[in-house]
Amino acid sequence: MLDTFVNIASHLPRMAREQPDALAVACPAGRDASGRYRWIRLSFRALDEESSRLARGLAEAGIGRGVRTVLMVPPSPEFFSLTFALFKAGSVPVLVDPGMGISNLKSCLDEAEPEAFIGVSKAHAARIALGWAKRTLRTTVTVGRRWFWGGRSLADLRSSDGSEYLVKTRPEETAAILFTSGSTGTPKGVVYSHSIFDSQVRMLKQMYGIRPGEIDVPTFPLFALFGPALGTSAVVPEMDFTRPGSVDPRNIVDAIREFSATQMFGSPALLDQVGRWLHEQGESIPTMRRMISAGAPVSPAVLARFEGRLASGAEIHTPYGATECLPVATIGSREILRETRVGTEEGLGVCVGRPVAEMTVKIITITDGPIADWDDSLEAPAGVVGEIVVQGPVATRRYFNRDRSTALAKIEEPQTGLFYHRMGDLGYFDQSGRLWFCGRKAHRVDTGAGTLFTVPCEGVFNTIKGVARTALVGVGNGVKKPVLCVELEPQAKGWPKPRLIQELRERGAKYAHTKGIETFLFHDSFPVDIRHNAKIFREKLARWAERRL
Repeated sequence: MLDTFVNIASHLPRMAREQPDALAVACPAGRDASGRYRWIRLSFRALDEESSRLARGLAEAGIGRGVRTVLMVPPSPEFFSLTFALFKAGSVPVLVDPGMGISNLKSCLDEAEPEAFIGVSKAHAARIALGWAKRTLRTTVTVGRRWFWGGRSLADLRSSDGSEYLVKTRPEETAAILFTSGSTGTPKGVVYSHSIFDSQVRMLKQMYGIRPGEIDVPTFPLFALFGPALGTSAVVPEMDFTRPGSVDPRNIVDAIREFSATQMFGSPALLDQVGRWLHEQGESIPTMRRMISAGAPVSPAVLARFEGRLASGAEIHTPYGATECLPVATIGSREILRETRVGTEEGLGVCVGRPVAEMTVKIITITDGPIADWDDSLEAPAGVVGEIVVQGPVATRRYFNRDRSTALAKIEEPQTGLFYHRMGDLGYFDQSGRLWFCGRKAHRVDTGAGTLFTVPCEGVFNTIKGVARTALVGVGNGVKKPVLCVELEPQAKGWPKPRLIQELRERGAKYAHTKGIETFLFHDSFPVDIRHNAKIFREKLARWAERRL
């Protein structure tokens, strides 16, 4: 009989048995008199025992199997112990970005219908003041000082029994609800099953050759949860995780050097900061074998700054995917810089690599309405830009309490019982079988004379000296006027704008798809998503551009 027990937390007791004293997680705890970081270190045995104590306490408090539980604790030893405890108890963590805004937070938490809330004092104060999920909450736990709101404290949960505690969840059971970044609207709760987490671990290990004993610096805390499954240690750097684009790069480099880290996950905005610092200071991080960056396309200029500053043979990998389905495809910095960069700069889009093993990726003709059932006639002709759809073990099945959104995003395949997830992204395959990303479907600009796709247009203009990045938006109702918003590098903000506009206009005139873009607006700092600080909120930019015009 096949073992149908799957739980991402099951790898933690295994590591506690195999390597009890090896480092599981390290978190910063201020600096000493000499300016060096102090670190709180948890071994696999310590993390396993603490999370089992908490899991037992959670279950006794009614936060057991299937109970949706908001977790609002910043990255810390308590965050990791609690997250593993929730998985061990079979509970369903509900994870949202605290910086997504008060309105979005309330709508997301109300929609998730959580029955329990675990958070620091500040989170509980906000919960009460703003009425988060007050209709469904019945159990609360405070990490830190508990004020007037009652409930349990973290200390109340700790059982004296640290022996193994692990609910044997089934592969299809809900493991967590992860909210999207909301870059094209209100964030949606994505339902993750235990089998999806299990498949992600297996695929990441195969894709990148991650080996037990490696040291990882995860600047997106959830990625640290894969550590025990991969046999790696997680070193959490000192940073504001809601503002990766404003990170002090020295803090990242210090963490890498302190632990001789071999791997790092970071958003494109964070990589930009670290790469600039290394380049400007003439510094290197020679233990770093592998960097992984996702959330938005990484510009070739950012990748180029790391050349010669990592371990010999090291590479920066840029997997393509989304909260609903990750990973889908992947490509490395060597191939980007040597082969595909030229295409990006000439307006072909951003190459995101070849589909990973186990994933089926197809391109369908662009349509905005729901598609109930799959039919081969949906596929777009070879080389034509269409919507990217994916099928495979990491494609999530539904959004929580969002039936209409689920219907828009899924295409059933009745003959197999499988389904395709519609990424909401546009792209095409080149003759080598590589996938090229052309922007979000919702962001395409219908000019009346044709449809413009954002990323292929922006790639043309991003090559101009002094330009940090650009964003194409459409202004007006119905047929849109294409407007290019431009964010300048800090040193270029005082440059004469007429000269820059002339350069932009001349550059755009060289290509058929950009020659009709004749309106340019300079924006001091693009509005971006909280999670990665890299996805541009183009709807906000479009409203800003309309006011300016």
